[in-house]
Amino acid sequence: MVVVAILSLLATILVPTLWRAREITKSTLCLTNLHGLGRALHTYTYENDGHYPLAYYTQRVGRVRYNYAWDITHIQNWDTREQEMTAGMLWQGKKLFQIQQCPSFKGSANWMDDPFTGYNYNTSYLGYNEKPHPTGKPPKTVTIYAVKYPDQTAAFGDGQYQSGANKFMRAPWRDAPWDTFVGRSAGTQGYRHLGKTNVCWADGHATHWAEKHRQTHLEEMSRIPEDAPYGYLSADNSLYDLK
Repeated sequence: MVVVAILSLLATILVPTLWRAREITKSTLCLTNLHGLGRALHTYTYENDGHYPLAYYTQRVGRVRYNYAWDITHIQNWDTREQEMTAGMLWQGKKLFQIQQCPSFKGSANWMDDPFTGYNYNTSYLGYNEKPHPTGKPPKTVTIYAVKYPDQTAAFGDGQYQSGANKFMRAPWRDAPWDTFVGRSAGTQGYRHLGKTNVCWADGHATHWAEKHRQTHLEEMSRIPEDAPYGYLSADNSLYDLK
């Protein structure tokens, strides 16, 4: 009985320690993934005259529909019913990368049938989404030169909201004319790494982030409870915008 009691005591002490060590390892791997996204972003902007990739846009050629997104592109052939997935705009036609999967997120993608999920991209100011273009070509985004403080402007992060994952990061307040996404609360960050979230900034470095805010438009506040494991990086748009 004494031996059983000692073993029980050791288990009580060791299990939380081992769990915490495992979570720290996952968080570190997540930071590595985000840093990799940052490197890919720098490569993209270098090869595209400083422009950031679009968050997404769609194009139809005959009976084939192309759903281009920053991370994964889906191709749907309506005649053959065949579907294909390729690397998204960030990767410029290269293969799919498992780097786009956060090791601490196990939920669904909530965007078509993406095989990897857990990260989102600043669509409010860097990428935004498709807009009508008179020539039929995808619109241009802002350039790296428009970002005044790249080390304080979020580019990628742990995407999470009330219904699971999201891949389109949104600032808490809608004030940019090109930010046409509805539902600010669907673009929040997940604080799933021991109460912190991970962020890759526009200059390419990745860090842990502890501050969590829920301030947004009144109609959206109810979707972000006080104790929710998700929220915004800042109470205003200062960690998202170009200023």
